[in-house]
Amino acid sequence: MPEGDTVLQTAARLHRALAGQTLTTSDLRVPRFATADLTGRTVLDVTARGKHLLTRIEGGLTLHSHLRMDGAWRIYDPGERWRGGPAHQIRAVLGNAAHTAVGYRLPVLELMRTQDEEQAVGHLGPDLLGPDWDADTALRNLLSDPARPLGEALLDQRNLAGIGNIYKAELCFLARATPWLPIGELPARTATLLVSTAHQLLDANRDRPNRITTAGGRSRTVASAAARTRRPSESLWVYGRTHRPCLRCGTPIRAAEQDDRPAYWCPSCQAGPGPA
Repeated sequence: MPEGDTVLQTAARLHRALAGQTLTTSDLRVPRFATADLTGRTVLDVTARGKHLLTRIEGGLTLHSHLRMDGAWRIYDPGERWRGGPAHQIRAVLGNAAHTAVGYRLPVLELMRTQDEEQAVGHLGPDLLGPDWDADTALRNLLSDPARPLGEALLDQRNLAGIGNIYKAELCFLARATPWLPIGELPARTATLLVSTAHQLLDANRDRPNRITTAGGRSRTVASAAARTRRPSESLWVYGRTHRPCLRCGTPIRAAEQDDRPAYWCPSCQAGPGPA
């Protein structure tokens, strides 16, 4: 599942390709909006909000999309072959004289009035990479249900927006807590540090195609230095490393299902209950 930093990068690519340009091609391949014609309108901007993409278009319209598990937007030059997937997976095409943006496997695609955007994203908590980021509000949201497992609380976009399964696993490791530990059992200082670390990690990776969490996420400079020295298999602490040795203690990493998604943890470094 794309994380907040990936969605932000997607928004930036779409903005560079479409913003300020008049649409010459418009094709929304979902039944509800199949007859909508956006040609002749100018794209004003493309903005990320958590894991949501908002493409604002002249005339007070917004095309709202969400990538979820395997959706993607691809940008093509004139005459370039579209390679993002078979034609039946295309859900949207927006083109101008210089570029064509093609949306593949988009589970959420809707055209709405820009003034109604809050209907799509108003439920989200503070955006880890947005101008509305508020660590205190995010912390209060997370702790509002003390009995909830840490991993589930981190993935709930109503608490804070932008964390996916990768960052969930990595943040639990850095907090030295299993994903099943009730979040209310985290020491107060650890919970506060967890929120600030989430922001630091996503910010450190916001402009990088290859995500790194083992650098500590303190700054983009630190993350860049780590990219030059660490092997790809050492770029993440636990995510996707089942049975491999923990980079901190050497204990084999374990994996189990949590809320229908794989959860990864080190049984030596992380305290708390395991899966039921």
